[in-house]
Amino acid sequence: MELKVFRDVLPAAGADCTAKAELPLETELLISDYLPPVQRIVKCFAQPVVLQKQLAPGRLTLEGYLRCTVYYQGEEGAGLCQTEQKLPFTKTLELPSFGATAWTACVEGQTEYLNCRAVNSRRIEVRGAYGLVVSVHAQLSTEVITALSEGGIEQKLTTLGGVRRAATLEKLVTIEGTLTFPKPPAAILDITGTAEVRELKRMQGKAVAKGTLRALCAWRAEGDAALLSQTAELPFHQIVDVEGLSEDCQCLCTLAPVGFAAAEGETAEDGSASTTLTATALLRLSGWRPYQLQCVADAFSTRFAVEVTPQTIATEGLLCTLDETTVLRGSGPLPDAGAHILACFASFGPVSLTRGEGRAALTARAVVSAFAENTLGEIECYEKALDYALPLPADLPPDAQAYPECWLTVQDVQCTSAGGALEVSLTVRAEGAVLVRQTWPLVGGVELGSREPVFDIVVSAAKKSTFSRLSQNETAKECYKLGFFDPANADAALAALEMMDFEGVEKVRARVRQNGTLAQQLLQLQGQMARLTAALAQQPGGTQTAQDTPSLTAQLPVAAAARAMNWNGKEVK
Repeated sequence: MELKVFRDVLPAAGADCTAKAELPLETELLISDYLPPVQRIVKCFAQPVVLQKQLAPGRLTLEGYLRCTVYYQGEEGAGLCQTEQKLPFTKTLELPSFGATAWTACVEGQTEYLNCRAVNSRRIEVRGAYGLVVSVHAQLSTEVITALSEGGIEQKLTTLGGVRRAATLEKLVTIEGTLTFPKPPAAILDITGTAEVRELKRMQGKAVAKGTLRALCAWRAEGDAALLSQTAELPFHQIVDVEGLSEDCQCLCTLAPVGFAAAEGETAEDGSASTTLTATALLRLSGWRPYQLQCVADAFSTRFAVEVTPQTIATEGLLCTLDETTVLRGSGPLPDAGAHILACFASFGPVSLTRGEGRAALTARAVVSAFAENTLGEIECYEKALDYALPLPADLPPDAQAYPECWLTVQDVQCTSAGGALEVSLTVRAEGAVLVRQTWPLVGGVELGSREPVFDIVVSAAKKSTFSRLSQNETAKECYKLGFFDPANADAALAALEMMDFEGVEKVRARVRQNGTLAQQLLQLQGQMARLTAALAQQPGGTQTAQDTPSLTAQLPVAAAARAMNWNGKEVK
């Protein structure tokens, strides 16, 4: 007989690999004429911006630019100054070959080393390297058996659940607004910002993201070396095409500013100056569609020999989404107790998931760089490392593997100098999701073999001795004396017979069970007859009387004992 096998496709968890690469940095920065000449190098930063990712068999290609920013102290009391350069790069990382129907790559990293020196007052040389850490996670559509029928098959079903990665998008968007200064700026040192997506509308193949980008500008007024700060809020309303997105998807959308440009504006009558601010931000959107599917975990046949091929499936689920804000604090001694803090910045290393005694936590290393002017009038950089740890809001199964798709942004950083110590307060926002992978044993294939034989032959002796017959009769008499055949003792007798073993014990058990059933039926009939007799006696001229039924119950134990005895090999009926 042919076995019917029903199959379906499951978005199983696929490859999970991590690759590391090094981006070399070797460049020269020329100071523009409108910037003060270089007196002293303060600090150099490098930050990659990935614009495109291409996955091919055995390799991943990243394209983007490395943003190199140098802070220096200008001559003739110009104070803290800044210049930057964007260095395009294309990096190919070797990966194991794997199949994928959906994938994502999370690019992180940290500066390995940077050497920066001033060749002259208008020329800066930078040498160094930035270490990339790329985590690639894939899903692969895999066939599974969902049901079996025919051939006397018996199956055990289990329900698997998870999420299907429906959409992944990373796109640069441009946001424009106005930045207003109380008076015309002589120089803009730096512009940073944070963004928040407050509303996300999902449609078929499209998404609408609304929110606000908050820009923070460090600038200096004409004739004043002190740094001032100015903020601006830029609302955004972005409509993007997202292949595979639908209204039933669970979505995560973040916006991270990667660059700012300020154009010269006009000065108002009250002395204020407004400039056009253009922000470039990286929009990240991920969409998952939940699913549930019943699969065959085990199977056997009552009529045929069965050969089962095992299959191990890994599912991927959404453990939790994150949008948490944490404040980190730290302190350390300053080499110069009289140093005056001018500005501060923060950067993060790769994000990892750490299991502890309690809940798993999201961990990273944060480094705060504080620029301060010492008592000699020199601007120096002091660094303070802080450990970031965010416990997950959901429990991680002990037998599961998890990985984060999270991004850390600086919401606020403050540095103060008090009593010769540097006090640091860093507000960190974590946005993203944590996905979990679990493995399940399933049936990957079933084949029916030959028909299973049915053994219904009972082997017994052809001739029995007189001793065996007498022994069996004595057993029957003992059971009778012990009240085994009394219908009132049916339950106790069955319990005792379950522990006994002699020829014909199954028949004795069946007879005792039947006696108990007949006795219960007889008691019910006696009750009915009593009620009928009472009803007839109340009728005029009624002469019916109840018959003597107890004698029937007294005959049951005797008849059962007689059937259990053997007289010359013949059963007494």
